[in-house]
Amino acid sequence: MRRITIVLVCAMIAPFAFAQTKTKKTEQTTATQPAAAETATTYTAGVVTTYQPGKTIVVNSTQGPVSFALGTSARIVNSAGNVVTSALNPGQRVRVYYTGTGEKRAVERVVVED
Repeated sequence: MRRITIVLVCAMIAPFAFAQTKTKKTEQTTATQPAAAETATTYTAGVVTTYQPGKTIVVNSTQGPVSFALGTSARIVNSAGNVVTSALNPGQRVRVYYTGTGEKRAVERVVVED
């Protein structure tokens, strides 16, 4: 009788011991802006009117005078891609490649066309 009771108790407990717990999958979504909008590089071509090394450059383009803040990562190169070590002079033709719009424009490089 004792063995039968032990077998019945084990038989009743077995489903709980081997039961699988349910797992619930959750998806986490985040809203991000498209990367293409942030990394699109545009340029403005024109003539240098004002240049302060490491600070600002003002270019007179077809849109009128446009001011750009030069950061430490901005490179000034000639049309062959070589780094220009001399300061830019008013009247030089340049192309200013930048990302962003309005006050959030970040200059990537300035190409001297002369």
